[in-house]
Amino acid sequence: MSHPLSLLQQRHSVPSRQLGEPAPDQAQLQALLEAAIRVPDHGKLVPYRLILLQGAAKLTLGERLAALSLRLHPDLPESKREKERTRYMFAPVVMAVISRLDPSSKVPVIEQQLSAGCVAYNLLLGAEALGYGAQWLTGWAAYDREAASILGLAENEHVIGFVHIGTPQIDVPDRDRPTLADVLSTWTP
Repeated sequence: MSHPLSLLQQRHSVPSRQLGEPAPDQAQLQALLEAAIRVPDHGKLVPYRLILLQGAAKLTLGERLAALSLRLHPDLPESKREKERTRYMFAPVVMAVISRLDPSSKVPVIEQQLSAGCVAYNLLLGAEALGYGAQWLTGWAAYDREAASILGLAENEHVIGFVHIGTPQIDVPDRDRPTLADVLSTWTP
C-alpha cells in the first residue's frame, strides 16, 4: 500500500503542450469535476464556476483571443500570434476556473478567490489521481476584461486559471522544490 500522502508528494505539473489524448472519459470527467468543487467555502457562497473547453471550442477561443491580442498589440510577431491561436489546443480538456466574487458579502474577497483556487488545485490533484497529467496556467487572458467578455464572464467574475488536462506525452522530471526548512518557521510570542 502506498503512503497516504504519496499523491501530494509526487504531484507535479505537465506542460500543457505535452498533454494529449486520451482524455478522461465522460464518467471520469464528471467524477473529477464533482470532486474538484468540494472545497472550503466560507459562507457557502459557491464563489466559483467552471467552463469546459473541448474540441473545436478550444481553437475558437484561441482564435478570438489571438485577434484581441493582435488588436491590442498590432506589431505582434507571427510566431506569437500562432502561439496565442493554438494555446488551448494541446490538452484534450481545458477547464477555465472562474471566481464569482460577492464584494457585499461579509466573506473577504480573498477568501472567495482562494475557494476558487482550491477548485483549480483539486483539478490538478484529481487528474493526477486518475492517472492523467495537468497544468494550471493563467497568461494575459486571465487578467484582461475583454478576454473575460469573450468567455462570457460577468463583471464580478475573474479567471483563476485554465487547467489543461490530458495524458502526458513525455516523462516530465519534477522541478526543484523548496525544503521544509526553507519555508517553515515557528512563531513565538
